[in-house]
Amino acid sequence: MSFHGPARNLTHWQERSDLAAAFRWTARLDMHEGVANHFSLAIDDAGSKFLINPNQVHFSRIKASSLLLLDANDPNALDRPDAPDPTAWGLHGSVHRRCPHTRCVMHAHSVFATVLASLADSTLPPIDQNTATFYDRVVIDDQFGGLAFEEEGERCAAMLSDPRKKVMVMGNHGVLVLGASVGDAFNRLYYFERAAEIYIRALQTGQPLRLLPHAVAEKTARELEDYPGQAAAHMAAIREILDQENSDYAS
Repeated sequence: MSFHGPARNLTHWQERSDLAAAFRWTARLDMHEGVANHFSLAIDDAGSKFLINPNQVHFSRIKASSLLLLDANDPNALDRPDAPDPTAWGLHGSVHRRCPHTRCVMHAHSVFATVLASLADSTLPPIDQNTATFYDRVVIDDQFGGLAFEEEGERCAAMLSDPRKKVMVMGNHGVLVLGASVGDAFNRLYYFERAAEIYIRALQTGQPLRLLPHAVAEKTARELEDYPGQAAAHMAAIREILDQENSDYAS
């Protein structure tokens, strides 16, 4: 039975549990990378203190109580006994320092988003409702510089200054999404992967694409941005399923 309450007097239990549920569901959807990739959530007003997955723990095993609490401005974060993965610190620490307009940061190597990131042109054209969701709202980084240690993390974070653009296609690498909450970020990650899959599968037919005109694509994107409650409902449904299965994610 899931334990729904703070363990060892940990704070921000709701946020911890949402984040743990997102890890579990990402593993279930096979959008994970085993013990790699990271999700983080800022929990203070300044946005610099954040929760993140512990080093080298499989997404399917992460619990609310196992999440690390770090400060993006702590120069000794990698010297802790429970230090985070250096690439997690490099990328997520940099984003939380540079981008106070966001709360949740999710980086994944999900298959279709990574296929898109591997194309010479990583633009996601508006060919349906899902792809139109991200119309003119994606940063494309085509300057991959290796693993996301601090220098590479800072370079990526510097490209995320526009609050309107909450997805980065990390060329030759994967995808990074931003959100106002765990539910908001996970919903965006999920639908970007769906959108990338639709596009890649459409390309595989070899047939010409039917592109939405600019006005329709932009209208659709705005309508979806203003669509009430979907992200929260998505996260609530995930947690309800996990709870019914007696998952220990919230322990």
